Amino acid sequence: MGFDPWDAAFVADPYPAYRELREQGRAIWCEATGQWVVPHYADVSALLRDRRLGRTYLHRFSHEEFGREAPPPEHEPFHVLNGNGLLDLEDPAHARVRRLVAKAFTPRTVERLVPSVRRMAGELVGRLLADGGGDLLATVAEPLPVAVIAELLGVPEADRGLLRPWSADICGMFELRPDEETARRAVRASVDFSAYLRELIAERRTRPGEDLISALIAAHDDEGRLSEQEMVSTCVLLLNAGHEATVNTTANGWWALFRNPDQLAALRAGGRDPEKLSTAVDELMRYDTPLQMFERWVLDDISVGGTEIPRGAEVALLFGSANRDPARFEDPDALDLARADNPHLAFGAGIHYCLGAPLARRELEASFGALLADGVPPLRLVEEPQWRDGYVIRGLERLLVEF
Repeated sequence: MGFDPWDAAFVADPYPAYRELREQGRAIWCEATGQWVVPHYADVSALLRDRRLGRTYLHRFSHEEFGREAPPPEHEPFHVLNGNGLLDLEDPAHARVRRLVAKAFTPRTVERLVPSVRRMAGELVGRLLADGGGDLLATVAEPLPVAVIAELLGVPEADRGLLRPWSADICGMFELRPDEETARRAVRASVDFSAYLRELIAERRTRPGEDLISALIAAHDDEGRLSEQEMVSTCVLLLNAGHEATVNTTANGWWALFRNPDQLAALRAGGRDPEKLSTAVDELMRYDTPLQMFERWVLDDISVGGTEIPRGAEVALLFGSANRDPARFEDPDALDLARADNPHLAFGAGIHYCLGAPLARRELEASFGALLADGVPPLRLVEEPQWRDGYVIRGLERLLVEF
C-alpha cells in the first residue's frame, strides 16, 4: 500500500506505507500532494530546526515572488486568525509574540491548573462509570481539554459549548486540499470565535481576573505588548492545538492499549504512579501520533540526503513515520509503555515546539489516571472503531467501551 492520504485503508494504518517510504529515500516527491515527503526521524528533526524552512513565506516574499497564488479573498478571516498565531509566525515576529505569551502562560500557570484538571477528569470518568460505559471519545476525551482551556481563558460556563464546534470547523482547514464547504465553515468559525474573544478581552481590560486573557493583556516588555489580534490568535491556537492533540492521544491511546492487553495490564498494575503515567503518555503519543504531518515552505534551496529541493517547494514532515523510525527507536512498531529513551516529535521541535506541551501532558496524565484509578473497573472495548476522514490530524470517529 502506497502513501495515499485520501485512501481509507491508508488512514486506518499508515505505518506500512511509512516503512516503504523510509526504504525509498530521504525526500520523496509526492505528485498527489505536490510536496516532498520526508519520512526519516533524523531529517524531520533537523528540518524542524532549519531556518531555511518556514511555516509561512510572507515575512520574506509576496505570493507572486514565491510562485504561489494568494488565497481567495473570502478566506481572509481564517488566514488573519491563523497567520497571527505562534504556529504560523516566523522570526522576528514569532520571537516577540512567544516571549510575551510565555510571560503569561508560565509553568506556574499550568501547575495551578492541575488540581482542577484532575477534578474535571474524575468527574467525567464518574459520568462514564455511572452510565456503565459509552463513547469514551465524547464522554471523556473531548470534554476535558475544552473544559481546561475554558477554565484557563476564563470562558463562562454557559459559553463553553461554543468552543468545540468552532475548533472543529477551524481545524478542518489543516487537512490536505480542504474543499470549499470546509473553508466556508472555517471562515465562519474564525469570524464568530474572534468576535467572541474580542468581547471577552474588552471585558477583561476593565475587570481583570486570574485568567490567561487578563495575563496576556498585562504582559509587556521593552518592545511593547501583544496586539488584540495576537491575543485572539493565541487563544484560538491554545484551544485548537491543545484540544486536537489531547483528544486524539486519549482515544487513539486507549485503542492501542486494547490491542496490547499486556501493556494495559502493566499500566493498570502501576495505577496512578506519576512517573509511570508520564512515561506511558509519551509512548502513546509516539506510537500513534495525533498530528501525522507538519508542512513547511522552503525559503532557500536545501538538500536532503542528496536530493535538491528548491526555494518555493513545500515539504511534508511525516511525524508519524519519524516516530516509528527504527534508526532512532528500538523495535518501533511495538508499544512499550516503559520506553525510557523516547524523544518523540509529537510536540514538534525548534522554535515552533508546542508551548502547551506541559499542559497537554498534565491533561493526559489526569485522564488516563482517572480511568486506571482504584475502584474503577477495567474498561472493555465494545466494537472496533472507525477512523475519521482526514489524515493530517489522526483520530477516531468514536470509541465505545463498557466496564
